[in-house]
Formats: sequence, structure tokens, C-alpha cells
Amino acid sequence: MLKLIASTTSPFARKVRIALAEKKIECHMIAASAWDAGNPVHDYNPLGKLPVLILDDGTHLYDSRVIVEYIDLVSPVSRLIPEPARQRIAVKKWEALADGICDAAAAIVIERRRPANLQSDEWIERQRRKITEGVAELARELGDRPWCHGESYTLADIACGCALGYLDLRHADFDWRASYPNLTRLAEKLGKRPSFADTLP
Repeated sequence: MLKLIASTTSPFARKVRIALAEKKIECHMIAASAWDAGNPVHDYNPLGKLPVLILDDGTHLYDSRVIVEYIDLVSPVSRLIPEPARQRIAVKKWEALADGICDAAAAIVIERRRPANLQSDEWIERQRRKITEGVAELARELGDRPWCHGESYTLADIACGCALGYLDLRHADFDWRASYPNLTRLAEKLGKRPSFADTLP
């Protein structure tokens, strides 16, 4: 059986867990934090980052984008990444934007863990700008459509939903719902899917 080493609060791990659920692939999750002393991640990823997917043959896959692509290829159930090149690139662009928002949000969390006298307000502000402009772009790209890309649910929706969920978890002071009712509608629709409900941090 596949094994996933992941943090239960990570938006990147959540993206992988949702993809596994949507593709109906069984996987044993090993909860870990990259910040915990003695966590096993360096045994599987030289970069020391989670999540890591361990395949049946012992191969280790890391970076959520690589893992999700693998998951989508190994099962024909519910394709999450379209095959036509132009559509595929569009979905991967959504994923890159959503992941970038998560990166910026996580960077602020990490910076705030440092002693107060070592924290950089300028650095935090730079990350905040990425978040605000990134979410504005998500809303602009979504427009009035029911899904992020095309006429059906894809990885674009998963990535977007995970980014918005992570903002709720770590940056509740950023009220994106007040400004972007279209993202609110999407988040509410995604929240009703078992894959999203079961992976809520």
C-alpha cells in the first residue's frame, strides 16, 4: 500500500490527500511535521520537505505537484489534469498560483515563529502582497464560471480550495469572502465534497 508522510495542517498535503480520495486510491498516512525533531522526512526527501509519497516498490516522490501528477496517471478514475496540452497547462497554472499563495502564507507563519526582535515586517508585508494579489487573481480568473477551469472539477479546483482553506486556518484576519463572493461560492461547493470535508485541518 502507498504511504504518505504528511502534516495534517499542510495545504500541500491536503491537496495530495484530496487527489487520493477523488481517485479512490488507498494510502496509509503517517502524520509528521517537518519542524519536529526526529521526524523521518530527511530519510525520504533530501530537501526535508513534506509531503512525501512512498510507492510500493520503495520509490519516494516529493513535491505535491509531482505526487498529484503521479496519482492522476496511475488511476483512470476521475481525471484531475486534462490531457490536451493547452488545457493541461491552464490547470497547472491554477495550481502554481494557488501553491504560491500557500507558500507566502506559510512563510509568514514561519517568520512569526522567530523571536520578535528578529522578525522582518518588510518580509511579512512582501508575503502579504503575494497573498492579496494572488487571491484577487484567483477571483478574476474564476469569474462567473462554476469551476476554475472548463466545465468540470479538476486539480485547479482542488488547489484553489486548499489555498483558501489554508488562509482560513492560518490567516483568519484576511477576510477574502467579503471581497470575492465567487470564491466563497466555490469554497462552499467544494466543502460539501467528502474529499474536502474529510481532510479539513
